[in-house]
Amino acid sequence: MIPDYSPNTSAKYFREHTPSLDDIIFSRRQFLARTGMGFGALSLATMFGINPFDADAAPTPLSKGPLVPKASHFKAKAKSVIHIFAEGGPSHVDTWDPKPELGKYNNKTIPGHDGLAYGSPFKFNKMGKSGIEVSEVFPKLGEMVDDMAIIRSMWTDIPAHDVAQRFMNTGSLQLPKPSMGSWVVYGLGTENQNMPGFITIGGKPEWRQASFLPGIFQGCNVNFSKNMKLDEVLLNISNQFTPQDRQRRQLDLVKALNLEYQKTLQKDAQLEARIESFEIAFKMQTEATDAFDISKESQETKDLYGTSEMGARLMVARRLVERGVRFVQVSAGGWDHHNKLDENLASKAKEIDSPAAALLKDLKQRGLLDSTLVIWGGEFGRTVTKDRNGNEFPGRDHNGRGFCSWMAGGGVKGGTVYGATDEFGARAAENKVHIHDLHATILSLLGFDHTKLTYRYNGRDFRLTDNFGNVVKDIIA
Repeated sequence: MIPDYSPNTSAKYFREHTPSLDDIIFSRRQFLARTGMGFGALSLATMFGINPFDADAAPTPLSKGPLVPKASHFKAKAKSVIHIFAEGGPSHVDTWDPKPELGKYNNKTIPGHDGLAYGSPFKFNKMGKSGIEVSEVFPKLGEMVDDMAIIRSMWTDIPAHDVAQRFMNTGSLQLPKPSMGSWVVYGLGTENQNMPGFITIGGKPEWRQASFLPGIFQGCNVNFSKNMKLDEVLLNISNQFTPQDRQRRQLDLVKALNLEYQKTLQKDAQLEARIESFEIAFKMQTEATDAFDISKESQETKDLYGTSEMGARLMVARRLVERGVRFVQVSAGGWDHHNKLDENLASKAKEIDSPAAALLKDLKQRGLLDSTLVIWGGEFGRTVTKDRNGNEFPGRDHNGRGFCSWMAGGGVKGGTVYGATDEFGARAAENKVHIHDLHATILSLLGFDHTKLTYRYNGRDFRLTDNFGNVVKDIIA
């Protein structure tokens, strides 16, 4: 049937769009000439692992992705990490390191120190079966002390916030190096290929940087808030214009073309990282929103964590680990108390006390604590003397020579106190633990020899612990 064209239709258009016998009757030579490019495309599709005769068929995997689970150097209990980073420098002598001698010198000079001593305004009570002394500002966490290993002899190199925070998170004071979470995911991969292996909830970009490691190991930051709409937690995670089946085919083609590019020309790390990020973003459409939907938790669990913002964040951290995310860091800062320490520290401790205790209880009830390493601590400690002498509302200044951190779960020997500061708490004195030692211990709990988890860059094998670090074996069960 010939179409009914308008009077204004050109003769050329009429000729080109009117059916003809030549369109359906042609020689074998003409057939091959017209379909030659199509046969080439079919061959190319087969090379790329795509079934050209079934648009719905899953593509044949071309290679294993960089996030697939990997074996550690040796068997270990810890499979994932939740790092609660208390940036700002919590005062150790007011939280986890009781110093009765300091109280005796309150408002007096201490031999070998400038300024007036500041005895802790908080009482310490023996908690748990282990009888470890814990500040009264942590009544709920104190109940969990039998699951913790408290390190009272931490020290760092430079007591300046930016430098010390970089050091705690990357093992480097100045040069941009991969973050601890990036190293962990580089070494272990992740259990859930539909989610990033390393997720941060708040915090600075350099705390989650991959640096010279492939970009896929960089942390994915989520600005989660308990009252935030789910589609606002991860912006632009859903494509409003292209259905998922078409997105899948587009990504497969791009990845396949990139593999051919690598074979014939060279490997492009930035291009590879970009494609992998597209891949993760696509996969996250199915699982990410669900992971942050805390409304699905039971009322009992909600009551356990409470109604605070920190409670919601730590509940999400547990949900992420439960779904196979390897490393989750939760920013829990605000510990820079240069004045009004008695009020400000108590308020900040209250924010984290119940939620962190709830996290440990929740993980334990679900059978996840043995495989999840929970870490709490800041970048340095505080001085034992008053900051700004004569101030009516005293606080403490920075101190890198002594502070505390604790770990729980993941193969840690609970109910343990390791190391000690001097009689006033001014500096680590017994079994000193440097930042490199802490990192070496964390990696050991995850099954790694920290000296062998390396990445070659610029002609040198780099590692998280640089050329240092000793594992604190006494806190490992």
